[in-house]
Amino acid sequence: MAEQQLGVLKALDVAKTQLYHFTAIVIAGMGFFTDAYDLFCVSLVTKLLGRLYYFNPLSEKPGTLPPHVAAAVNGVALCGTLAGQLFFGWLGDKLGRKKVYGITLIMMIVCSVASGLSLGKSAKGVMTTLCFFRFWLGFGIGGDYPLSATIMSEYANKKTRGAFIAAVFAMQGVGILAGGFVALAVSTIFDNKFPAPTYAVNRALSTPPQADYIWRIIVMFGALPAALTYYWRMKMPETARYTALVAKNIKQATEDMSKVLQVDLEMEERAEEVVKDPRLNYGLFSKEFARRHGLPLLGCTSTWFLLDIAFYSQNLFQKDIFSAIGWIPKAATMNGIHEVFMIARAQTLIALCSTVPGYWFTVAFIDIIGRFAIQLMGFFMMTVFMFAIAFPYNHWIKPDNRIGFVIMYSLTFFFANFGPNATTFIVPAEIFPARLRSTCHGISAATGKAGAIVGAFGFLYAAQSQDPKKTDAGYPPGIGVKNSLIMLGVINFVGMLFTFLVPEPKGKSLEELSGETEVEK
Repeated sequence: MAEQQLGVLKALDVAKTQLYHFTAIVIAGMGFFTDAYDLFCVSLVTKLLGRLYYFNPLSEKPGTLPPHVAAAVNGVALCGTLAGQLFFGWLGDKLGRKKVYGITLIMMIVCSVASGLSLGKSAKGVMTTLCFFRFWLGFGIGGDYPLSATIMSEYANKKTRGAFIAAVFAMQGVGILAGGFVALAVSTIFDNKFPAPTYAVNRALSTPPQADYIWRIIVMFGALPAALTYYWRMKMPETARYTALVAKNIKQATEDMSKVLQVDLEMEERAEEVVKDPRLNYGLFSKEFARRHGLPLLGCTSTWFLLDIAFYSQNLFQKDIFSAIGWIPKAATMNGIHEVFMIARAQTLIALCSTVPGYWFTVAFIDIIGRFAIQLMGFFMMTVFMFAIAFPYNHWIKPDNRIGFVIMYSLTFFFANFGPNATTFIVPAEIFPARLRSTCHGISAATGKAGAIVGAFGFLYAAQSQDPKKTDAGYPPGIGVKNSLIMLGVINFVGMLFTFLVPEPKGKSLEELSGETEVEK
């Protein structure tokens, strides 16, 4: 086999880290900022929605969303994301990364604003419109996954490619933090302006009507950073790898990258023949694809699926876990606005101490110790900490041991992000051929979201108490929090085993990894 890599791609691979790399990180990362903000901010306001729209003056507890509504509000965006990942992943390989990139951003901006404007005379009307727009918001967010990862991996040089893709992904952490800060700020302002008694003192007045604006402001704010980067997204040239290897226009790719890298690149003589070699143009469902990339694709999809079951069930139910250990006071002892403040405070603390540092640890170490080691270690540590929380669970919920519990809980998050949560996003953008890269990343991400849906809905029902008297209103008895956590530990362990199917892309060029340089003499 003669190894042939196009000069323009080689130039990208060996390019020094420059300003355009950072521009690309910010442009691609802002999409992720909005993704994380929109997907996680809803967990800050679900309790408030329950108080506003499902208030029952006869009940001793404040109103909560009925199980099917809670599941819909949390889950509908995930379903939209899954559909968007498959559709836009495929479209990104058909039309080019850049064309599709603008569409996803516009969808995210419009639906973010629209979901904050959900109207209706009845609770049902408001919830239905909210869910409708959150589905399409998710659809736009879904498109951002394969496109951001692919664009960043195709722009990066081979030495620091892992860190660049990880930095784009780390913007999720910033989005989660921003969600917390916005909720803290908005709830503080409203709490000062419209003081209200606690639920126990006066049920009807504990949630002032103005509180309806709080969740709308929080939900709509996510559109702002996305709107700011739209212009820059449209100015970015199409990636050289798409132009050269998929659109087969090497001249154009060379011109584009000459501008970006600010050097004069020469167009090669034999380049056209190399790109048009029929042996390199096999399709997704061909035997050749199965032979070369079948197992790695299975590795990417299975590990992402298993990780997201654990990751999302932990993330969406933070507030339940905090209430269970007494970090958030009993609902009846707070008014509606103050409750938003307390939930946001707890989630922001966890994000600051564990979630965000985990992302940046990955950025720092991924090109040193490699993707495989980080993923294996992450799954292993998550298994250990899950079991360490689960088996002595009754010990952790005693008031004296709460701090220990929160530390253990934070560490599982830290090792998810300095571990499989980051690597499952990075690797699929590196190991597949250019003309299927975005599609394969979309497939991997969508399998992950299927895991998230299993985690979000499964945990909601599974974590209910085994004692029918202690379940949340409208839920059947489950297997309890303790057994649910043991299950999550087992899932993490299986994820560790599937990691062995995933190849190590560290330090290799994308063409080397996907076999696109192999043209026989």
